[in-house]
Amino acid sequence: MQSKATTVEDYLAELPDDRRMALEVVRQVIRANLDKDYEEGIQYGMIGYYVPHHIHPAGYHCDPKQPLGFAGLASQKNYMSLYMMCVYGNNPLTTWFQTEWKKTGKKLDMGKACIRFKKVEDLALDVIGEAIRRMPATKYIEICEATVAKTKKVSRPVKKVAKKTVKKASLAATDAARKKAAKKKHS
Repeated sequence: MQSKATTVEDYLAELPDDRRMALEVVRQVIRANLDKDYEEGIQYGMIGYYVPHHIHPAGYHCDPKQPLGFAGLASQKNYMSLYMMCVYGNNPLTTWFQTEWKKTGKKLDMGKACIRFKKVEDLALDVIGEAIRRMPATKYIEICEATVAKTKKVSRPVKKVAKKTVKKASLAATDAARKKAAKKKHS
């Protein structure tokens, strides 16, 4: 459920009391551990934590008009979500995060970066706070830029190979059609 709220306060005011209180607790943990270069606001219809354009002018590589998203907090239809881009992918923080969460004995209901929960007691708040603290904005920017650069390097040769393959296939089809036409003509 994407909210139409334009401020964090408006977003929270829309929620039922139990959800508002749960998100407030998680929000306090995030804010207490968040690097000074991140900002809080509404992003993608939820509470967002991001690197603002005055720190990282390039913004989010898929939509440069958007600041570089770091974390998000949302109330969905059947659960609440904490999006932690800093633990997305295969990096040392991801491994640390999952290992530390497991030590708490709490079940981790997580997609690539989305932690789903129904009540705040489901969360390992100390692990969340430490993960947020371990990722200052400068380090997060470096990781994001390196990932984007790596992706671009991988995709360029693939495109060139694909064009050559298509061109070869097209030439082969054209040659086959000529041979067939020539064969028909001589028959």
